[in-house]
Amino acid sequence: MRRVAIDETVPVTIELNGMKVTGQATSRMLLTDFLRHQIGQTGTHVGCEHGVCGCCTVRVDGVAGRSCLMLAVQADGRKVDTVEGLAPSRDALNALQRAFRKNHALQCGFCTPGILMSFSDFLARKPDPSEEEVREVLGGHICRCTGYAGLMKAIMEAAAEMRGETTDAETSAA
Repeated sequence: MRRVAIDETVPVTIELNGMKVTGQATSRMLLTDFLRHQIGQTGTHVGCEHGVCGCCTVRVDGVAGRSCLMLAVQADGRKVDTVEGLAPSRDALNALQRAFRKNHALQCGFCTPGILMSFSDFLARKPDPSEEEVREVLGGHICRCTGYAGLMKAIMEAAAEMRGETTDAETSAA
């Protein structure tokens, strides 16, 4: 293994939201900074830079994690999904995004990308979560604006939609 000087840059290639991209990173560059400053994907937000707030959550090889705790060089050759890749198309939102919008589960929006990424992973693994399980995952995110009620409602509603169930609002509108 070749040693790399701290300030030397090396190419880092990732599969980002289904597309292969390459950028340059120093040995100590965080994945968050690589995504934002080298690749131009600014949906991944930088909050605490200590893995506490959850704003920088992305999926690496399908698993949600804090991009401020991972070096860009560690992501080399891996699949990275960011909030920019959640929607099925430019003109459509996924179930989680629709539920967030419908239930006003965002205010300033700073924490929203990280929460969406955490729950896209969580609901894929746990399609029928209890409210306690949702609260447990939400505990890894700091949101100063919403008060969490809208988040809880949106996540539970999105889970139901993803299971093919209709919500009360959809039933009463029909």
